[in-house]
Amino acid sequence: MSCFCPEIWPEDPTPKIQKDCKECGLYDQGSRMIWGEGTPRAPIMIVLDNPGARENREGSPFVCGTRQTLQKAVFETGLKKEQIYVTYILKRKPIRAYEKDRTRAICMRHLENQLEVQKPSLILCLGNVAVQSFFRNQELDVKGLRGSWYEVGGYQTTVAYHPLAVRRRPNLYPLFLEDMQFVASELEAKM
Repeated sequence: MSCFCPEIWPEDPTPKIQKDCKECGLYDQGSRMIWGEGTPRAPIMIVLDNPGARENREGSPFVCGTRQTLQKAVFETGLKKEQIYVTYILKRKPIRAYEKDRTRAICMRHLENQLEVQKPSLILCLGNVAVQSFFRNQELDVKGLRGSWYEVGGYQTTVAYHPLAVRRRPNLYPLFLEDMQFVASELEAKM
């Protein structure tokens, strides 16, 4: 029996044409653009609000808590890392305050371009920010949507709690696993 060990998933290079995008204003905060990580042509695209830290203060790569929790659930549900691609509404990690609604609306265009290129079979939005941005409805929340499939922009989409919320509230982990299993079962049915 294999055991779980978190790892750094390969980063998907930002397309050259997007690398210096300054439209949303996050460029000025100094964080680098992270397009996504994992397998770009994977059948499951996971959408988070924004990238977390990939390097510590010394510049050494590490697996943050969000990634650890997500990878553990992927492992425990029997999914393979090759079946997963993780991307973000915001492609840069905000370092200080920013105009949230405007920035997310601008950055959604990057995600729409990714969808056109990658054409995932299933989309899993993690956390209320990703859900509200992707579904384009600020009234929605994970709690009210989890456990069902929705067609959003032509893509079969479901939702789950954000891995950081799950780390902070361990009682959510069984629900997070349940939602990951929901995705794994749907993928299996499609194969």
